Amino acid sequence: MGKTARQDILSNLELSAFCEQMAMILKAGISVIEGISIMKEDAQTAAEQELLGIIYDKVQETGTLAAAVKETGVFPEYICKMIQIGEETGTLDDVLYSLERYYERQEAISQSIRSALTYPLIMIGIMALVVVVLLTKVMPVFQQVFRQLGVEMSGFSRGALLLGNALSKYAIVFVAILLVLAVLFVWLVKTKKGRQQLENMGQHFKFSRELSEKMAICRFAGGLSLALKSGLTPERGLELVEELNENRFFGEKIAACRKLLEEGSNMAEALLQTKIFAGIYARMADIAGRTGQVDEVMGRLADQYEEEVDERITSFVSMLEPTLVILLSVIVGTILLSVMLPLLGILAGL
Repeated sequence: MGKTARQDILSNLELSAFCEQMAMILKAGISVIEGISIMKEDAQTAAEQELLGIIYDKVQETGTLAAAVKETGVFPEYICKMIQIGEETGTLDDVLYSLERYYERQEAISQSIRSALTYPLIMIGIMALVVVVLLTKVMPVFQQVFRQLGVEMSGFSRGALLLGNALSKYAIVFVAILLVLAVLFVWLVKTKKGRQQLENMGQHFKFSRELSEKMAICRFAGGLSLALKSGLTPERGLELVEELNENRFFGEKIAACRKLLEEGSNMAEALLQTKIFAGIYARMADIAGRTGQVDEVMGRLADQYEEEVDERITSFVSMLEPTLVILLSVIVGTILLSVMLPLLGILAGL
């Protein structure tokens, strides 16, 4: 049985939708094989139908959904393992509902980040375009006016004019530089090594460092809650959750937490000693350990951290919007005033 033609991992939204549909089917008392057949009939695209066809054939062959989703090659290893655990413990429908919520949360965070990045990039692009037009098209017009009046530009206005001339003369070079920067940006965002470099750079800035850590904690808490609800031991739960972590610095805390568990500490003590949670969240984790409700509290903590991440991003965007507008106004105003004020002085002396 071969893999589907699509080789990239399904998106968080697609994973969430798949888990939700399967959970609803199982809750309704329909078997896995029948459920897959129904989903296949309702498939909207050929790619979706092909994927469900592979799952259907593999479920018929092996009798397990875990082996089927793993065969496709487009499901993350984590979801394959959690489905396997759900089948072994007889809690597959609950596990799928938890997975649906987990990937829904991850999609919400990803969407917030994309929205936060999109607006500044658009604004920066507009700023660059306005400045380039001023330097290459408007400044030469003012130069002609000055020459007709028998004077030459000086100071800042002359520097702006020379910069505009350079942009016009070496336009191909600047376009090539922009293309290189665009490729570099895609590499930083899309590749694993690029994200690691971006993470290393982000550690030098308080805002990005704290945001990255909160996202890692949110993913950690959500994954641990799901693992514990599925009946896994804390040790096995941490092992699975460690696979979800993409923050190298936070990964060191998870490794330290696992080591403490191996040495005999309970989950609450390990979480507190490694400072995975801080403040009131650490207190909640401590109480959860004493009352035996770690799985439920981890789920609530994941929701809390998701809200914090969203609030941080929203606050950043709301602060960045007027800042970029003010910056654009200052740049444009400075360029125009550098030529308008001398021009007004010359006209007043005529």
